[in-house]
Amino acid sequence: MVRILINTARRLALKIASYGAMHLIVAILVAFALTRDWRLALAVGVVEPVFQTIAYSIHDRVWHRVERRKMLSRVEETAEAFTARLEVMDAHEQNRVHNHHGHSHALPRNLKQIALKTVTYGLMHFTVAVLVAFALTRDIRIALAIGTIEPLVQTVFFTLHDRIWTRLEARKAARRAAAEAESASA
Repeated sequence: MVRILINTARRLALKIASYGAMHLIVAILVAFALTRDWRLALAVGVVEPVFQTIAYSIHDRVWHRVERRKMLSRVEETAEAFTARLEVMDAHEQNRVHNHHGHSHALPRNLKQIALKTVTYGLMHFTVAVLVAFALTRDIRIALAIGTIEPLVQTVFFTLHDRIWTRLEARKAARRAAAEAESASA
């Protein structure tokens, strides 16, 4: 059980770290494209992603709670959500849960949830980007330009990042299920 919790924490830390690195690179490039000043681009690129990474982890945690809240209507769903998150539930049970109730115990699976998660991320990102850019430049026009363009670019990269992590997690779950099936048949 402790190993499962450590692995889950490690994967979450890797997801947040990879998001932070991606965000840093994109923020610097967008800020430079708008200001043509490397010092300002580096300042925006270093400071803004720190605040965005914090906001991203809060955003991800809120989404986790929103999805969990949908499942808390019954004791059975609560138990299934808990065991799914701790990776105690086998692949067959995961599929039964997803197909029977239509709920996701980890990440949004339907287009509406993905779109809503992406839109809320974009709005959060816009607000943080404008505030940080204004604090650094004291120029509302540049802050609004950075706050508009940079989050649009980041939202595309956020969606790609989220999709990549979803696929990685699905592959790990499939490999784990295959290994369990192989060991059960041996």
